[in-house]
Amino acid sequence: MSTEMVYGLWKDWRLHVVVLLIVVLTEAIGTFQFTVGPGVIMLLPMLYALIIGLILFFTPVVKEKQSKNAEPIIVLGVSLLLAKIGVIIGPSLPDIIEAGPALLLQELGNLGTILIALPIAVMLGLKRESIGMTHSVAREPNVGLIMDKYGISSPEGRGVMAVYIFGTVFGAVFMGLISGFLATITPLSPLSFAMASGVGSGSMMAAASGSLVAAFPALENQIVAFAGASNLLSLSTGLYVSIFIALPLTEKFYGVLTRRKNNNGKKAA
Repeated sequence: MSTEMVYGLWKDWRLHVVVLLIVVLTEAIGTFQFTVGPGVIMLLPMLYALIIGLILFFTPVVKEKQSKNAEPIIVLGVSLLLAKIGVIIGPSLPDIIEAGPALLLQELGNLGTILIALPIAVMLGLKRESIGMTHSVAREPNVGLIMDKYGISSPEGRGVMAVYIFGTVFGAVFMGLISGFLATITPLSPLSFAMASGVGSGSMMAAASGSLVAAFPALENQIVAFAGASNLLSLSTGLYVSIFIALPLTEKFYGVLTRRKNNNGKKAA
């Protein structure tokens, strides 16, 4: 990015005023939660900010210039978050070691998005967007990885951002409902669902653990501890799993699926 573009970006007062007002408004609203059956749904300021931003995009308040200038700021914000995660990893290593093999291996469960979601995405006709969409649960570290490797305007970048936005809007709601519901109708320990709630998203973990605590109040301390340790592990190791395992596996699997689809299309023709 040229010096002139950077200077113009920071001079875009309309963008910064809109962002500031959205932040002030959503923080003033705060967090709401309510129960639906055995589940707890949490409405967080991040969700309000996303919805308000989407609404403003279709009004004269936000012009095309602001939407263009917002793209590199997203990269900057994700970079700061990745730096924060890096700071967390070092002091937390003793906790990670003490967590035991079950927690240490739980990150491999996220590879299910590749094995299940990628074939469906290819079947639905999605192209390389499906790589960004299915290589992970598309939280902030994964968005940063895709942006760094492919760029935000690439098909992979559009795919990961689509899932990131979808997860921000519906992820906490889904996790809050499904964790309490499954924990109450299955014989599995609530602590196993607490471990599963740590997918690397604070809002999803909070919604899932809140639902579990509401269903099993006697286990509140253990649920919060397991959910927090699991989420910390996902934040600490999830990026490395994506770099060395998930993303290469997704690329390879995508090549196999598309080659098979193309061959089947030729045979049908």
